[in-house]
Amino acid sequence: MFGALDAASSGVSLGRTWIDATSDNVANVNTVRPAGEEPFRARLVVAQSRTGTGGVDVAAIRGKPGEPQVTFDPDNPLADEEGYVTQPHVDLTEEMTNMMMASRLYQANISVMQQARETYSAALRIGTGS
Repeated sequence: MFGALDAASSGVSLGRTWIDATSDNVANVNTVRPAGEEPFRARLVVAQSRTGTGGVDVAAIRGKPGEPQVTFDPDNPLADEEGYVTQPHVDLTEEMTNMMMASRLYQANISVMQQARETYSAALRIGTGS
């Protein structure tokens, strides 16, 4: 009977995790490191469907794969001896798109939870004869 609430609750949790990861990625879009050091990598949330019960779980949070980009910026205080820094591995356009999708996921699941709550409340009222 409460399957809709459980599934929507897991969707809200996934949406919150995705929003948190994406906001962290956006906050670090300008985080540089000295050349040769590992760059900040955008966090990617991996979702997995629940078997049998419905809903979703966060399977993993991984760093975005790819080769680090090193740029010449001798005025940067983090530049190495030759003046190079490692750029973060974050695409702001991609992150803003992810933020919109995660926000919609969160909103849709909150809406389902509210609708399920109202439906269960109406069923209880019917049972009491009110």
